[in-house]
Amino acid sequence: MSLPPLAERLRPRSLDDVIGQQHLLGPGKPLRVAFESGEPHSMILWGPPGVGKTTLARLMADSFDADFIALSAVLSGVKDIREAVERAELVRATSGRRTILFVDEVHRFNKSQQDAFLPHVESGLFTFIGATTENPSFEVNGALLSRAAVYVLKSLTEDDLAALMERACSQELGGLRFTEGAKASLIASADGDGRKLLNNLEIVARAAAANEQQEVDEALLSTALSENLRRFDKGGDAFYDQISALHKSVRGSNPDASLYWFVRMLDGGADPRYLARRIIRMAAEDIGLADPRALRLALDAAETYERLGSPEGELALAEAVVYLACAAKSNAVYNAYNAARAFVAKDKSRPVPEHLRNAPTRLMKELGYGKLYRYAHDEPDAYAAGETYLPEGMKEPHWYQPTPRGLEGKIGEKLAYLRALDREAKKVKA
Repeated sequence: MSLPPLAERLRPRSLDDVIGQQHLLGPGKPLRVAFESGEPHSMILWGPPGVGKTTLARLMADSFDADFIALSAVLSGVKDIREAVERAELVRATSGRRTILFVDEVHRFNKSQQDAFLPHVESGLFTFIGATTENPSFEVNGALLSRAAVYVLKSLTEDDLAALMERACSQELGGLRFTEGAKASLIASADGDGRKLLNNLEIVARAAAANEQQEVDEALLSTALSENLRRFDKGGDAFYDQISALHKSVRGSNPDASLYWFVRMLDGGADPRYLARRIIRMAAEDIGLADPRALRLALDAAETYERLGSPEGELALAEAVVYLACAAKSNAVYNAYNAARAFVAKDKSRPVPEHLRNAPTRLMKELGYGKLYRYAHDEPDAYAAGETYLPEGMKEPHWYQPTPRGLEGKIGEKLAYLRALDREAKKVKA
């Protein structure tokens, strides 16, 4: 008879057996208090894979002697929800026991499926525990979210993983030993995921047994485990957290941090084309006219990647990341654009002034279209001082405020000079 997987054999049987999450499970901490309260409540457990969400739900059921029903939103539908409700009703009617309904990957349920839980949560038929790797603010219905406490679980630390590894080796793997290098590599391969650590450890233990080795070195480890990319959910919070860190590092003018997050995302399987698009966005949003070359360099890097592909093309993207991090920064155009969009969205439709209209027909000329237009190239400094270009009655909004950094400093000086010409022209007219 085959044994259950190592992760299942080592599943904690009590709260004190849980490794990690001490910010929730330590003395006086929220989940510890919830377990000791004597009264279960609905909750959402939000965190990355392999950090104990399912374990905590099972322990909650054990702690309150409740019937435990587990659903996977990936595999379940309305029929399964209905059957869970019927079972909870039967348990309450026959034994009076509580039911804890655990829904893994709850964000995979659509709105109507999530709504199906609401009346039963409100009636107290069952205590609802949802587990999700996604931000519940975006992925869980507001009505359900308002009825559940949200607890944020964290990736296991290296010390947590080392403790889990030691427990596995001593309790289940016959005291299997690891060299320091092999131990560090195995822990790194898990990337904060306890279940992944135990799965990899089980594979390595089988390889060690086959080779009749009592100690695992790095050679055996590399043979037993194929190259393992770090856990990286391309649609989840880890993805968006890391792109946020990359963008903020570029904005903060730190080339090393920018490279770190760029490479972390590549290492995790992010599409370089997506990164190229974000780099172009950074050039427009955070560098702007302080260094217009940045946008061109970002576009060139994206084109270079398209021509070379991976891994050669990634160097061009890295060059763009470093350049953007080191470039002068300005969000003046970004701010001006957003201000203009906001104004136009709520403003009335103002007509184009007659002197700015084209007059390709006789009728248009007779109506005065373009009659008073001043051709800038015929004016001193190629600038029609005092001319107006906004709709009649609209005040100068001054949305674009150049920064003194990089080329934009020169732009600011030029605009200040032109505004001075405007003021002089208005004095003459007066």
